[in-house]
Amino acid sequence: MKSLIIKKLRVTEKGTRLKEAANQYVFEVDRAANKLEIRRAVEAQFPVKVKDVNTMMRRGKAKRLRTASYGRTSAWKRAVVTLEPGQTIEMA
Repeated sequence: MKSLIIKKLRVTEKGTRLKEAANQYVFEVDRAANKLEIRRAVEAQFPVKVKDVNTMMRRGKAKRLRTASYGRTSAWKRAVVTLEPGQTIEMA
């Protein structure tokens, strides 16, 4: 198993809506991780039971500095984890 599958729990407006409406949490995960690895990592790191995992690749955005130089933010993988009813993850 990879050493660092879950990079961080994303706390955003959309993530908060998903948490309240559907008991779903948004994580930034390793780009090479698959759904089974993500499920096992979440269950190992938090005392919860995972119902479903959805993943999507987020493309990096083009950014421009104050000068004429251009760059990109890095691409990342998002995992939306649905927990069993009654389960929650404490956000510190």
